[in-house]
Amino acid sequence: MPWQDKNILGGGEYFLEVTVYQNQVEKALKVLKRQMTKEGLLKELKRRRFYEKPSVKKKRKQKEAKKKRKAALKRRRSFAM
Repeated sequence: MPWQDKNILGGGEYFLEVTVYQNQVEKALKVLKRQMTKEGLLKELKRRRFYEKPSVKKKRKQKEAKKKRKAALKRRRSFAM
């Protein structure tokens, strides 16, 4: 995710911008939420809400890696057929 490198490593900031047209605030909020979901910000905010012990963090990362490997294997199998 492009924003992770900036925030974690360099301390930079990432801005999402949504323009509100004709007082359509609900529509603008929908667009903002979609952008945040696409960038992975909502997932990251939920994950960082509370402190995560290193052992739990390690297990979570292993689980995510396993899920990615499984998905990649599934893609390769469907591509080969």
